[in-house]
Amino acid sequence: IAQAIFKDIVAENKTFEKIVDQQYCKKCERFLADRFVKGECPMCHYGDAKGDQCDGCGKLINATELINPQCSSCDTTPEVRQSKHIFIDLPKIQPDLEKWVAKQSVNWSANSVSFTNTMLKGGLLGRCITRDLKWGTPVPLEEFKEKVFYVWFDAPIGYISITACYTDEWKQWW
Repeated sequence: IAQAIFKDIVAENKTFEKIVDQQYCKKCERFLADRFVKGECPMCHYGDAKGDQCDGCGKLINATELINPQCSSCDTTPEVRQSKHIFIDLPKIQPDLEKWVAKQSVNWSANSVSFTNTMLKGGLLGRCITRDLKWGTPVPLEEFKEKVFYVWFDAPIGYISITACYTDEWKQWW
């Protein structure tokens, strides 16, 4: 189901491809997922930051920004390599999302409405939905056959897809 939803998004031209810098561990022979890189936060200099966020200051960071990065599996210093990934084109869908939020948010808490509107007002950015991992839901495109979907993309769909195990009317249920 995640692959089918992905194919629909691609068919609607709501994705784009981009080459990104990533940490690669030569000893482990793999690209490192954000949480598998540790190092010093470039903002607050907390010594045990992870490649996606710093638990010291709470800021979101990129693994390539860490000072003295290390592979969390083997403690060696990774190197930066490039890899092509697929992104959801959130700026392209933002106008439709804003209309949906305006209609649906009447039943939301004030805090949820404020948070969502602040995010939208700041402008959405493209969001990477693929990873260079050996486990996960495979990307159903030949060029990306060695990649899987990032959990940010396929885990929420899991709530939808599990109902397909229980009823043929899973689409109507949702």
